[in-house]
Amino acid sequence: MSALEVSRLTKAFGSRKAVDQVSFAVPEGAFLSIFGPNGAGKTTLLRVLATLSRPTSGSAQLLGIDIKEAADKARTHIGLISHSPMLYPDLTAEENLLFVARLYGLADAQGRVGEMLDAVELKHRRHDTVRTFSRGMTQRLSIARALIHDPAVVFLDEPYSGLDPHAVEIFDGLIDVVRQDRTFIMVSHDLRKGFDMCSHALMLAKGRVVAFDEKASIDFAGFSQLYAQTVGMGVA
Repeated sequence: MSALEVSRLTKAFGSRKAVDQVSFAVPEGAFLSIFGPNGAGKTTLLRVLATLSRPTSGSAQLLGIDIKEAADKARTHIGLISHSPMLYPDLTAEENLLFVARLYGLADAQGRVGEMLDAVELKHRRHDTVRTFSRGMTQRLSIARALIHDPAVVFLDEPYSGLDPHAVEIFDGLIDVVRQDRTFIMVSHDLRKGFDMCSHALMLAKGRVVAFDEKASIDFAGFSQLYAQTVGMGVA
């Protein structure tokens, strides 16, 4: 089964199409990196696929589930790490994770929270409110939140933004640990790092796909040149 099958997906805001007739498919266990200049539609595409925004037309199947017709069902398989940590600043680290764990109905919520706080090296701050955390610590906790229910598909919107070097090291380690049998969809401005991490690469410009393939079939030098050309294509 494909992790994602996207067909002619479009998201319009009035007369402007932020995502325009996008089609691609990636298998389960893939790591797809999505590239493109500012305004290319990357984050809009990710938000639609993560069921945060409803598509205007077209279709997308996540693990065989129609994200438009069965968004709630699809969300049980989705983890999301974005610019916004999606945490409650006046709750402690433990309280934030317990809230999410119980939303997903985890049998041993307390035990799972402890595991995830260990994984992101925040167990010593479990009783501190999130508003006292640095940006890097907050992002690390948001990673724990996104992975607490063991999602099959993880969406990453510029996950390295705001991370200090130690947090980057922890994040990379977490990805390595949980990568097997899990699918990742990542939006990235860092062409080199995003390409190094991926198994598949997709490039957007003005909301449309200008390149998509398995990494093994892509020449990085040519891909980089195409990326440079898309920067001059203007905002979608």
